[in-house]
Amino acid sequence: MPVHADDLPETAAPADPSPPPGQVIIGRFDQRPPYAVNRPRGADSWLLTWTTGGGGLLRQGAAEAAAGPGDLVVLGPGVPQRYTVRPGAGHWAFWWVHCQVRASWTAWLRPYGTGDRLYTVPSAPGGIRERVEAAFHRMLADARWTGEGTPPTPGAVTPGGEGAPPTPGTTPPGGEVAVAHGAAARELALCSLEEVVLLTAARAEPRRSGADPRIRRAEDLIAADPGAPHTVRSLAEHVSLSPSRFAHLFTEQLGHSPMRALLQARLLHAARLLEVTELPVERVAAASGFGSPFHFSRVFRQRYGVPPGEYRQGLRD
Repeated sequence: MPVHADDLPETAAPADPSPPPGQVIIGRFDQRPPYAVNRPRGADSWLLTWTTGGGGLLRQGAAEAAAGPGDLVVLGPGVPQRYTVRPGAGHWAFWWVHCQVRASWTAWLRPYGTGDRLYTVPSAPGGIRERVEAAFHRMLADARWTGEGTPPTPGAVTPGGEGAPPTPGTTPPGGEVAVAHGAAARELALCSLEEVVLLTAARAEPRRSGADPRIRRAEDLIAADPGAPHTVRSLAEHVSLSPSRFAHLFTEQLGHSPMRALLQARLLHAARLLEVTELPVERVAAASGFGSPFHFSRVFRQRYGVPPGEYRQGLRD
């Protein structure tokens, strides 16, 4: 049965202790009822959980999250917390990490806040889950690195094979736990955890209300690779719209045509290449999706007021 620290005399810490804030601790459990952790005073560190099987129920202050396979649930420090196997789930298989998160992560997680520093990121699709699972395996291996030689090889992520998510009844009661003691091991583990946060939270970044998700998806395609040979037809096909309907919706919702958006994205991409690389102007033009260096120079000057070469030189001066 779970021990409720509120019912204990004196301090509650011995019941369900919170790891020190400077530590990075990674674990993989597969728990059955009546498993539960109760911290009436909260934790000093962040807790990130990734469910691989069964279900968990996590409470933080007045907020609550039911976690199923593919869900990332994050609990911030300093708020009373309790988590357990979700009623009716039978078991809860999950990865967990206690650590201090990097500053940039809170901005990615903020849209998923449900109150009292609890963040629930919606379930990721299959391909993302495989990468997230691999990142956790790598995290567990890197945490055990001493700094000598090469880090241990992560277990293979194959269904039912070595390194796969635990199957109910097959994982030792203590599960797997690793503490990243060395500075290099801690940073490597945090890098893998940052990949998890990016793959889940940044992937599913909520859009502004009222915006058609198909148009936002097309906008993302342009921004991700402006140098690609996008056309109205190819973008429309990506979002399952007819070219005419797509062009109409795009212009109506964003205030400019798809090709205008593509031109602006290519010019911005070119400006960044001029700023941070030594590529010749002709290669910058090609890498940014412009078939003609002459056309590129003309539209670049219209946008930035100077030709590409002068733009680069001005930054150096």
